[in-house]
Amino acid sequence: MSVSTTTLRLGTRASLLATTQSRAVADALTAATGVAVRLVPISTEGDRSSAAIAQLGGTGVFVAAIRRALLEGSVDVAVHSYKDLPTLPEPGLSVAAVPPREDPRDALVARDGLTLGELPPGSRVGTGAPRRVAQLRALGLGLEVVPIRGNVDTRVSRVVPGDLDAVVLARAGLTRLGRLDAVTETLDPLQVLPAPAQGALAVECRSGDEGTRALLATLDDPGTRACVLAERTALATLEAGCSAPVAAYAELAEGEDGPELYLRASVTALDGSDAVRASLTGPIEAAERLGRDIAADLLDRGAAELMAAGR
Repeated sequence: MSVSTTTLRLGTRASLLATTQSRAVADALTAATGVAVRLVPISTEGDRSSAAIAQLGGTGVFVAAIRRALLEGSVDVAVHSYKDLPTLPEPGLSVAAVPPREDPRDALVARDGLTLGELPPGSRVGTGAPRRVAQLRALGLGLEVVPIRGNVDTRVSRVVPGDLDAVVLARAGLTRLGRLDAVTETLDPLQVLPAPAQGALAVECRSGDEGTRALLATLDDPGTRACVLAERTALATLEAGCSAPVAAYAELAEGEDGPELYLRASVTALDGSDAVRASLTGPIEAAERLGRDIAADLLDRGAAELMAAGR
């Protein structure tokens, strides 16, 4: 079929956040290429269950159904939160675009406008990510970390006037939903290091669909792609999924010989009792090697044991 005369069908999770970010990608694609895009909401296993992600099998529960629709040809394009994707490539599919990402840091939404350091010991702080649970406990603030699930509005509503003193969630989601007014503190990565690929989107299509791949390439941001590649390579080398307490965050910096990547990564014991951290700097084109090297450093210093204890 000729993509120039066809409306592209974009598969997306049906949640407000997913459709909001998918609509943003669709609008950007139409603006760049003139091609019309229609959203196709798809229900995923992660959306249908209230169980913890780790209980559902971890990485992939939010993307399997969408990828299946893409491979079967019922949609032409899929938009994912990149951190939801398994690190192994999916045969027959390609990430054709990684648009510029939102701020990848975590954000605190707390009662009475409090910051993390101002919450009194014993405060109940909700989060759904083992990485955040581990890092919050490691801060030694005496907080009671409570596991929660649900969409952004559901989580935020549990703070005022709900049963929690605060929740921690990705700042990017609040940005995309226009809810930054709820944020009482954006957490410094020195305190809570983000998840690999947090804030980034992955735009997939079938590997053999050259016309669609060419259209999607107009949305690709090479700097974001390099940062995400370094972060996710570290995650893959550690053989960890989204239910492991692994953090990785790459930033673009100006080096003596031009732009370079500054990569930080950590693995934290789920009870917060121990952690290993590392950082590396290198050229953008060495993003994959930096990810492998930083993971090897963490493994040399006991990362595997910390992850095993968390399971």
